[in-house]
Amino acid sequence: MKNTNFLAIAKRTFDLEISALTALEQSLDDQFERACLLLLGCKGRVVVTGMGKSGHIAHKIAATLASTGTPAFFVHPGEASHGDMGMITGADIVIALSNSGEVREIVSLLPLIKRLGASLIGMSGNNHSSLATLSDVHLYCGVEQEACPLNLAPTSSTTAALVMGDALAIALLEARGFSAEDFAFSHPGGSLGRKLLLKVETIMHGGDEIPMINPEASISEALMVMTQKSLGMVTVQQDGRLLGIFTDGDLRRVIDQKIDFAATPISAVMHAQPRSIDAAQLAAQALYLMEEHKITSLVVTQEDAVAGVIHMHDILRAGVA
Repeated sequence: MKNTNFLAIAKRTFDLEISALTALEQSLDDQFERACLLLLGCKGRVVVTGMGKSGHIAHKIAATLASTGTPAFFVHPGEASHGDMGMITGADIVIALSNSGEVREIVSLLPLIKRLGASLIGMSGNNHSSLATLSDVHLYCGVEQEACPLNLAPTSSTTAALVMGDALAIALLEARGFSAEDFAFSHPGGSLGRKLLLKVETIMHGGDEIPMINPEASISEALMVMTQKSLGMVTVQQDGRLLGIFTDGDLRRVIDQKIDFAATPISAVMHAQPRSIDAAQLAAQALYLMEEHKITSLVVTQEDAVAGVIHMHDILRAGVA
């Protein structure tokens, strides 16, 4: 086996691709703004196409657009020549990727796209290519050198096209005011969806599960309720109003004070200004508050009334953390 310095090769690859991206950034012009405005005005969907390695990048660009508020899908240019052109309408915008701008499968589709009346955004490394010439907007993604030492394998050029696609997606996301909740709607099945969609009211303990006692009750009575409800705390309420809470941590502190648990009312030792969260807030926000204040539970309120209690374990079981 040839004696190879793998780390040196990796660093050289990084340097070449970073240089390619730096040059790409410097070459950005009003064509990028025109592409964004064209996409924002799209009445149909965005169709992304590319052949070979450019096709893999096109797949990713379509997926990123779709998940950030721009309806998009990928069409294989070879399949488009055999029936899948029917997936494209005149109201759509086609983004076509080809580093040379002369790939046969892409070039053969260009007259058909124009005939449909669909707008065309080309992404290539050749400003004088067939793709560049026939596009309504052309985004230059050329690189001086591939990271491949033979300057053959698509490496720097595919990275440049990928980043250009990301730049389009993020520009459109910000222009549309796309929110975290919008993003979660596109990702309901994963951890992102759970973090961004799951609300406190969905996983809190409510009704009879709320550990509750009146302020005149003794510490001993409060401990019995804490034990029965198994949430490590009890809320102190009167006429539906939250007066305070008493937690496992509070119990450890009062033990050292040699207080008569049977004679001392819970109001004398409760925490009178407990942390709380509204039922409509995200579970992720409840987790943030618990971690910030180093606590394991929060009182849940709804219209200034106690609606429930949420514990750290509830959030962990829901997969939000």
